[in-house]
Amino acid sequence: MSKTLIAATAKPMVLSLLLKGESYGYRILMEVTELSGGTIDWSEALLYPVLHRMEKDGLIRARWRMTDENRMRKYYSLTNAGRRELEVEKQHWLRIHGAFVRLWTPAEPVEG
Repeated sequence: MSKTLIAATAKPMVLSLLLKGESYGYRILMEVTELSGGTIDWSEALLYPVLHRMEKDGLIRARWRMTDENRMRKYYSLTNAGRRELEVEKQHWLRIHGAFVRLWTPAEPVEG
């Protein structure tokens, strides 16, 4: 999969994952890999700049929490603005998907 396509999917994918509840970076990476059946394998170098930009833009918020192992971990959650942005992103991707379905679905032969 091209890096451009992977980068384009990062924002809506993260927003969608956080819709289920707060999560942390490594868990987000693992969920993306799992959801894609291993076909999308994000790196930390891709994810963390996306998370920081979305936090700066007010789409997500971050907070530090202590883990069971007595380590601090940064957790991310959606803001109301993030929920609204997810709906916009969802509509864009559904339109793109619909266009590809129409392009790639064989047309019925015309009888005549």
